[in-house]
Amino acid sequence: MKLTLLFFFISTLSHTLHSQTSLQDLQLENGNYTVGFKHYTAVDSTRTYTPKSDINTTTVFRPIPISIWYPSDAITKNEQSLAILNYMEVLKEEEEWEHLPNYFLLDWFYYKNTPTNQAHLKEKTAAFKEIPFAKGTFPVIIYAPSFQASSIENFALCELLASHGYIVIASPSRGTTSKRFQKLELAIETQARDLEFLIKEISQYPISDTNRIATMGFSLGGLSNVLMQMRNTTIKANMSLDGTIRYRPDIIKKSPFYDIKKVSVPFMHLAQKEIPKNVMQERNMPDSLNTHFTFYDDLIASDAYKIRLHDLSHSYFSTLGVLFQERDPKQDKSDPEIMASYKIATSYSLHFFNAYLKDDTTSLAFVTNTPKENQISDKLITIDSKKAKKSLFSFYDFLEQAKQQRYKNIDRLYVELKNKYPTLEIPEGVLNTLGLQLIFDPSKATEGIAVFKFALLQYPTSANLYDSLAEGYLYLGDIENAKMNFKESLVLNPKNQNAITRLQQLE
Repeated sequence: MKLTLLFFFISTLSHTLHSQTSLQDLQLENGNYTVGFKHYTAVDSTRTYTPKSDINTTTVFRPIPISIWYPSDAITKNEQSLAILNYMEVLKEEEEWEHLPNYFLLDWFYYKNTPTNQAHLKEKTAAFKEIPFAKGTFPVIIYAPSFQASSIENFALCELLASHGYIVIASPSRGTTSKRFQKLELAIETQARDLEFLIKEISQYPISDTNRIATMGFSLGGLSNVLMQMRNTTIKANMSLDGTIRYRPDIIKKSPFYDIKKVSVPFMHLAQKEIPKNVMQERNMPDSLNTHFTFYDDLIASDAYKIRLHDLSHSYFSTLGVLFQERDPKQDKSDPEIMASYKIATSYSLHFFNAYLKDDTTSLAFVTNTPKENQISDKLITIDSKKAKKSLFSFYDFLEQAKQQRYKNIDRLYVELKNKYPTLEIPEGVLNTLGLQLIFDPSKATEGIAVFKFALLQYPTSANLYDSLAEGYLYLGDIENAKMNFKESLVLNPKNQNAITRLQQLE
């Protein structure tokens, strides 16, 4: 009667090794704040959902379980912190087995019922349930969990960040209309929408500084949060915990929201160790998984970092993975090595957010240092980074130069400057407005025509540009060119009523 877990990235084999770890052994360096934790379920009334899809066919508004870790000033000498069992009860609820007896937890879900794992359930964490918020406002981190995983999968990292003055909010990774995922393209779109819901939810808390929001995602969550950042300018930084953005960039490229130029915020990817060749062959994995990172290579407008942790396999980028996941004797390192590398991963995560959400120069130096400068052995990590190709040359500068040459050879000028400033883009609306302003000025009408012709080179499918150019020709008395461009506009947009009316008048 045990439930099975669908692993998105690597299907597991039959293992014989069990972990020998503990929260205390992780030795995470928590900050000065006491950590508060609250969990509840909100409702997104814009979407529907079917709970327990294998039994129940009742449709409800989409429930979104929410976990929040936050900084607190509370003195907790007489209070008990949460046990790991309390977090696993959250997992139980999010799996929609909220009434399952706790003694079934390890038998029912994803981890072996071993004495070691039973001992983990009794361990105390750093978080206290629903204690008061600290005074002030704090940056927000939106956490996106892995494939069909719980909001609490990385609770130790979330506690660490909260203790250093961050609010971390997460919801489970679940399917679009029921808990199970369908197509992956739909899955990341659904998860991205859930993350956007979390932004709205956390903005209701006065403690939240919504001008400083970042995302952090593990595995599939590291694909969804990139999509979410592409369409939300509120996101200021993006952390990938061996995110699927490295392994399956083809999925996100299918989204209509995909635009690599919109990834203009700092990006850090913490990558797993190289997968042994024999494991790759057994699991029919392409060699490129160890070497290629197309998304990172394509980034042009982002300060970007990629860090490989040579002792950490994919599963161990989460707290639950480190503590409960069986070890793979064919590729996993020892428990002390895994715990040391997980600690390094949490340290880089904290410094990354400090650098880009708190403008901490010490942390910025840490993420840009060599491993040796951070007193970390080269045998443990490899670091690569690149700076954004930031252009100090805006489209206003381009138009000023074009104006000086009276917009002659404007297309040639653009090519020259585009080669020099790769991020240079001229918005369609700016060109449309400029063209009309020039063309309605009798002394500058030819300049307006030149601007429109250039604009159509940049936006050849714009019905509006053709319509505006036609109006310009009509104003100048060039009836044939006016009719021709109104017709071109109608080809692109048959419902353009202005072009229909004008052609009827001209005919």
